[in-house]
Amino acid sequence: MSLQKAIIEDLTAAMKAKDADTLSTLRMVKANLMNRGIEKGGELTDEEVTKALQSLVKQRRDSAEQYKNAGRDELAAKELAEIAVIERYLPQAATPEEIAAAVDAAIAETGAGSMKDMGAVMKAAIAALAGKSADGRAVSEAVRAKLQ
Repeated sequence: MSLQKAIIEDLTAAMKAKDADTLSTLRMVKANLMNRGIEKGGELTDEEVTKALQSLVKQRRDSAEQYKNAGRDELAAKELAEIAVIERYLPQAATPEEIAAAVDAAIAETGAGSMKDMGAVMKAAIAALAGKSADGRAVSEAVRAKLQ
């Protein structure tokens, strides 16, 4: 079953269970996926759906951080709850150890020695973590720590 179909089935289940929080999040996800499908002019592949979901999680993390900084903890908690629902459909997140190993391999592969090579190392590290859900910020911090 495709990822998009699974989301729609879970949306229906949330509707029947009267789970308002999950329902609103899945409706937002479905709308986003439908918009992307219209832009593309066809069905989205599971890979494209995964990228869309990762983008939504990143947006929610940024929003939650801004809400926390503004002292709006209730809104930050809502964003974090939405992240939890969306992450059910993403591949398992990469652990800090896996990120560190990928960064080490990328540095060895590219022969990087300074911060000027950060872009090449980031590209190689993200490619090495394909199939896992890796937070770009965590990868960036790991690369920066190794190259400084």
